[in-house]
Order: sequence, then C-alpha cells, then structure tokens
Amino acid sequence: MTSLKDQLLKAGLIDQTKAEKAAREERKNAHQKTAKAQKEAKRTGEVKVDEAKVLAEKALQEQAKRSKELNRQQREQAEHKAIQAQIRQLIEINRIDRKQGEISYQFADQNKIKKIFVTELLQDRLAYGLLAVVRLGNGYELVPRLIAEKIAQRDASAVVVLNVNKNPTPAEEDPYAAYQIPDDLMW
Repeated sequence: MTSLKDQLLKAGLIDQTKAEKAAREERKNAHQKTAKAQKEAKRTGEVKVDEAKVLAEKALQEQAKRSKELNRQQREQAEHKAIQAQIRQLIEINRIDRKQGEISYQFADQNKIKKIFVTELLQDRLAYGLLAVVRLGNGYELVPRLIAEKIAQRDASAVVVLNVNKNPTPAEEDPYAAYQIPDDLMW
C-alpha cells in the first residue's frame, strides 16, 4: 500500500519539497495542539490521565504485593523447617534410653491412647514430671523436663506428656490428707 503522498508524487501533482513541507506542517500542528491542550489543562486544573500508565502502575503494584506475600510465605516455611530441625536435634541428643522397659506407660495423643514401654524408674520420673514424652516423627521419646520446656517454647504440639506436680503438699483441713493417691496409679 502506498500513501496518498506517494501517489500524488507519482502522478506528478506535487514535488518532493512540497510533500516534505506538508509533513512538517502536519507535525507542527499536532505538536501545537498537544501543547495547547496541556496549557489548557494547567489553566483549568484538569489533569489528563494516561490510562495505559495508570494500568501499568497498578499491575506493577499488584505484582509487587504478590511477590511480598510469596516471600513472606517462603520465609515462614523456612523458619518452620528450622524450628523443626532444632526440635529434632534437641530430642536426638537428649533422649533417654528405654530399651529395657517392661512396663507399659499409656498416654493420650490427639484423642488416641498410645503406649511406650519404660522401666519402673522412668515411670516414676514421668509421673513426677522429671521426664516428658515428646513426639519425634512417627514415634515417641523420653527427654528431661528442661529439654521438654525448650521444645515447648519452639512448638508446644511436640510435647505430648509433661506432668506438673501442682500441689505437692495437701491442705491442712483436707479430710483425705492421710490417703495419698500415687501419680503412677495403674488402672
């Protein structure tokens, strides 16, 4: 396709200099119109909004917002993994050997009764709160109370059993004070 200017030049109706002069005039008029419109907008206080610019800025802001949210989620996941690794390390270093355990110690974990085998000494220590049962993967381990408290600071759901002796001495007026019920009473 040829332009009107090219067609007129071929027909000999105009020459090259007149065509260039007309193009310059057209550009000059277009520039003057835009300058005049800008002056008018400044004078009246109206601001012409370039919709494409606004949409582009809005898209950039939304993308930045999504990026920030994604970064926050990734940071939280990394922190969670680090905490789980710390818990695993605490348990593996401080777990107590219960291989010779013959007594079944039962406890509740997520509305299910679970049991591990412990010795009589370990059972007493569990009952008095000196030891705690913690979750490690799909199994359970025994750790000292201080370690269980450190684990609970990081993730309370990892500590399954941590007995606390709230009232070591009975009240003075308690009629059943002479009848102590042991904490390790087996039903």
